[in-house]
Amino acid sequence: MKYVLLISYDGTEFSGWQRQPGCRTVQETMELAAEQIFGKKLVLTASGRTDAGVHALGQVAQFQAETTIPAEKLAACFNRSLPPDVRVLKSAAAPEGFDCSRSAKRKTYRYSAYVADAELPLLSRFAVQLPKKLDLERMRKASELLLGRHDFRAFRSSGFTSKTSEREIYDLQISEKVQDGVEKYDVEVTGNGFLYNMVRILCGELFAVGAGKEEGFSKALQTGERKLLSKTMPPKGLCLIKVEYGVPLFGTAEDKDQ
Repeated sequence: MKYVLLISYDGTEFSGWQRQPGCRTVQETMELAAEQIFGKKLVLTASGRTDAGVHALGQVAQFQAETTIPAEKLAACFNRSLPPDVRVLKSAAAPEGFDCSRSAKRKTYRYSAYVADAELPLLSRFAVQLPKKLDLERMRKASELLLGRHDFRAFRSSGFTSKTSEREIYDLQISEKVQDGVEKYDVEVTGNGFLYNMVRILCGELFAVGAGKEEGFSKALQTGERKLLSKTMPPKGLCLIKVEYGVPLFGTAEDKDQ
């Protein structure tokens, strides 16, 4: 039987999701916990790979197993065997024909940054320090160019392996608030999928625009030239917020976006 898990993790000490020899990864950590529960090796597949240092609030993963444990109780079973920087929030039997990667319709990522003279220990694990306050109106105006379907080949790093660089961005919100006495910015972007480092690249350009740089999105989208855009932001500011499938995976209508 196929089961589905909703997973949250602090990616700081992980070398990403995907299993790698000699590295601590989320996939290997989850599979070691599964082996303790089911008494044999299992393979867990995620909705998509997150890179080293990237976090997740709502990663979705699946696995096949035969067990008498009720599906909704599997989350607690995993958590008894997992380290404190990864937790299974919910568990359920997967719908018929479900595939956590191919069935995904929308994904939402959030990138976080803050303005301070020095790195703040209570923020720096999940957000990136910026040197000065940003102009949100300039950022929001520039971000409008990204909405819709485009060829985002300029927004990818060299590890790109997808067959096409066309993606569609449905929504992009930029918010500001005071947290722990400093200005904090969150860029939340929802799309049908993202290229390798795409969110970190577009956020790097948005932060540069907010700091006074001329917007480079227009020419980058037209030409596909990476050099027109600013630096790739560090991974620690990025978090996978949710993966949407259009069906309630965990038994209630409120879960339909997971």
